[in-house]
Amino acid sequence: MLRQAEIHAHVTARKSDLSLVGALYCDPGAYQADLQAIWYREWLFATPACQLDRPGAYVTLQVGAFPVVVVRGKDQRIRAFHNVCRHRGQRLCSKASGQTQNLVCPYHQWTYDLDGKLIHARDMGKGFDAAAHGLKRVHCVDLGGVVYICLAEIPPPVADLARTAMTYLAPSGLADARVAFSSTIVERGNWKLVIENNRECYHCSGAHPALCRTFSDNPLMGAMDGPQSASPDILAHWARCEAAGLPSRFVHDPAFQWRLARVPLLNGAESYTMSTRAAVAQRMGRMPFNDAGSLLFYHYPNSWNHFLADHAITFRVLPVSPTETEVTTTWLVHKDAVEGVDYDLNTLTEVWLATNDEDRQVVEENQKGILSPAYVPGPYSPVHEEGVIQFVNWYCAVMAARLADGKAVAAH
Repeated sequence: MLRQAEIHAHVTARKSDLSLVGALYCDPGAYQADLQAIWYREWLFATPACQLDRPGAYVTLQVGAFPVVVVRGKDQRIRAFHNVCRHRGQRLCSKASGQTQNLVCPYHQWTYDLDGKLIHARDMGKGFDAAAHGLKRVHCVDLGGVVYICLAEIPPPVADLARTAMTYLAPSGLADARVAFSSTIVERGNWKLVIENNRECYHCSGAHPALCRTFSDNPLMGAMDGPQSASPDILAHWARCEAAGLPSRFVHDPAFQWRLARVPLLNGAESYTMSTRAAVAQRMGRMPFNDAGSLLFYHYPNSWNHFLADHAITFRVLPVSPTETEVTTTWLVHKDAVEGVDYDLNTLTEVWLATNDEDRQVVEENQKGILSPAYVPGPYSPVHEEGVIQFVNWYCAVMAARLADGKAVAAH
């Protein structure tokens, strides 16, 4: 098992534009270092806010060693807590999502209000201080309809992301959306392979026949250096969309940890469907026309998203083990859209259900090859894999900085 000093040496010695050494994709020590240096310190996408559609609605997620519950309070605020009873440590909520009046431990029925305050603990004796045994909080923010959590005691700044995301997501009206469908799969591959696969479309024409009916694999669509290298199609699309009140141009964090951009679909396509037409009759929010393309929003380490005129799709990545990753995909539609009237569920989901399964196969075969002693880091295509190069550079820079002093643990 790799030690932190060895991991630090690997990420600092990596040759530019080459993939990582195999151990960083499968070694248990590297996995623990990833958790401590990144997953326990960064803002993580947890859920679309509309999934928490009423007081008491909750979702749970497992981030490494930490079970977390995210719940909407009676005051409509969304909060996150460590999903651990303050009595003897039982998980409060075992389901992926649900509805409750209070958070009640199933073991001894300690009961917490939706703001985390302990309101019932039977027969605890004289002098017991209930106020000292409320749930431990996890930092939580709603960025215009997408909820993020952070396990760090002091989270990184989020103001720039919040301001930008809220501006770009506002036309999608996520507060007036609802969940139409959600799917969770486990890919037998390291979390970095899942993100790397998403950050390029070099593989798309060979792996994703359904997606490529509407989504272009032209590398200019995802150019990392923004407007000056954008294709004429993108420039024209931005001009049309922004004239209609849709923020569209490339905008990004200085280190490219996150980025938003609205890109056109192929040949005037309206949505990710086999017919290329809109899947939902009722548009999202105040989207002005069906062929607004897709607002692409990624954020490292665990999310990419597509916001279209007729629906939105969020993707959440969570590490399970050194070679397993959970991917949850959620389809959002306008809250008034009625299944069977305004949309057909199969039409809405079939392209990305197929694409997710195709990506799962790609990632799993990638992981199997990397596990071979014959694997050595290979060169990335500077044309098609610019996004992968940028992600791996980000990963190596973060790991190098946080492992330099051997003190990466920062969760609370």
